Amino acid sequence: MDSSTIQLVQSSWQKVAAIGPQAAALFYTNLFDADPALKPLFKGDLHAQGKKLIDMIGIAVNKLTELDVLVPVLQNLGKRHGGYGVQDSHYDTVGTALLKTLGQGLGQDFTADVKTAWVTVYGVMADVMKAAAK
Repeated sequence: MDSSTIQLVQSSWQKVAAIGPQAAALFYTNLFDADPALKPLFKGDLHAQGKKLIDMIGIAVNKLTELDVLVPVLQNLGKRHGGYGVQDSHYDTVGTALLKTLGQGLGQDFTADVKTAWVTVYGVMADVMKAAAK
């Protein structure tokens, strides 16, 4: 990840975080539309889960320049998700739902460069989480 990629992700995330509850609701709609079989993995209040999701993405995005801090956080998250029954293939579905949500939340600001930056960053994060879950 270069500094341009990080800058694009961080600046675009600020806009999405400003509509956090709506973005979370869009994300879960997109996720369950893509794969309804994932719904049982989410137990409890989806509103509360959505807040955790937005908060966690925010933390990760803000720490992109501090990988020594971010990587252990992602590893811990990956281990926990593995315990919940999350499989490697689910990360692709989540990535697709995230990109769709970002497109919906950012509108015209979801440029090709912003999308590419998010694909790169999400790919790195997902790889760290999947490796930690094993």
